[in-house]
Amino acid sequence: MTDAPHPLTPIEVLLKERIGLDAGAVGTGTIARAVLERQIAVGATDLGNYWNVLHAVPDELQALIEAVVVPETWFFRHREALLAMASFAAHRSFGDGVPMLRVLSAPCSTGEEPYSIVMALLDAGVPPERFRVDAVDVSARALERARTGHYGNNAFRGRPLDFRERYFTPVAAGYQIADNVRAQVRLLPGNLLDPSLLAAEPPYHVVFCRNLLIYFDPDTQRRAAQALVRLTRPDGLVFVGPAEASLLTREGLASAGVPLAFAFHPHPVRPPAREVLASLAPALPRAPLPPSPTVPARRPQPAPALRATPPAATRVNPPAPQAGSDALTAISALADRGDLAGATVACEQFLAQRGPSANAYCLLGVLHDAAGHVANAHAAYRKAVYLEPGHEEALYHLAALLDSEGDAGGAARLRERAQRHARMSHG
Repeated sequence: MTDAPHPLTPIEVLLKERIGLDAGAVGTGTIARAVLERQIAVGATDLGNYWNVLHAVPDELQALIEAVVVPETWFFRHREALLAMASFAAHRSFGDGVPMLRVLSAPCSTGEEPYSIVMALLDAGVPPERFRVDAVDVSARALERARTGHYGNNAFRGRPLDFRERYFTPVAAGYQIADNVRAQVRLLPGNLLDPSLLAAEPPYHVVFCRNLLIYFDPDTQRRAAQALVRLTRPDGLVFVGPAEASLLTREGLASAGVPLAFAFHPHPVRPPAREVLASLAPALPRAPLPPSPTVPARRPQPAPALRATPPAATRVNPPAPQAGSDALTAISALADRGDLAGATVACEQFLAQRGPSANAYCLLGVLHDAAGHVANAHAAYRKAVYLEPGHEEALYHLAALLDSEGDAGGAARLRERAQRHARMSHG
């Protein structure tokens, strides 16, 4: 026998109406603690009294939202998405001659994501006058922190951290982001569920909306997906969090097939956009994953640790080799579902049976890179570039590795090489 659903309190209903927040996703305890915090702050003696304050004081609802929305983010979170975005942007800027690339980060929280986007674009050689990043969040407090550009150690997690040396200055209790990075971002208050959000702006080439949809119920997820489609150019890309990929598939967005990037395009892609997307991954287009059943949103769970070899009790057989890109498509799908070890085995099997392939070696490099096997990733990218000197994805990934090893000159040369190839391949 299952428990009856938790009846929503009036305050939970209000938060759902205003910002789409699903109490079941964040936990009723989280909302209760935020309400108690605000009760104490305004001197309300009980919930009824606070409810009256909430409606009588103009800024109190915003203060409650600030107390509920606790940001959890860091620089270069899910690095593969940022590398894929940078490659896509370089194609548009150098290959297609797009005069101004427009990128949206919503929600942007305290700024780590939009500033990471800027750093990735600068590292890819896109001139600052050729792109702009708009960053939107419902939290005024988060936006103010983003404006200061001052971050503590918790904003820098994992490896590599080479970007910190290039774009930050050590200061008391943390690091200050460079002015040239901050100048590329326009910080704006806003709510993704507001139909008027950015209505006067043309659609964006790239939209990042990561780890927001998991806090919505299915109906609100559907509204959010429609908003993402509205905000993105038909030939653009939408990036979401790993736990949200199946939600966009369910809503009809098509996967761009970039392993571990969780990137989607909002409409059927027509040339030359398909050619641009095809350069980002070893196998495109790939069949979307089957849609997931409609279930209420749940609290996000931490991703399992990635291991080079799964334990024997849980080992899965890699997909049987298929013809050409179909096999790499299946391998990419394994990686997107989190089975990094199975995807690596399958990719190595593909190479053993079918012989050298630049696309397969690049995919193998991505898989090793994600697992933290730097030497193996380096070797795989090198093989891809040897087989296909203009393989842009491999060149960009290899440049990122060289950056992390302190070889800024070598990284810059590889990026220039990728940019030259983009110009040549697009006339």
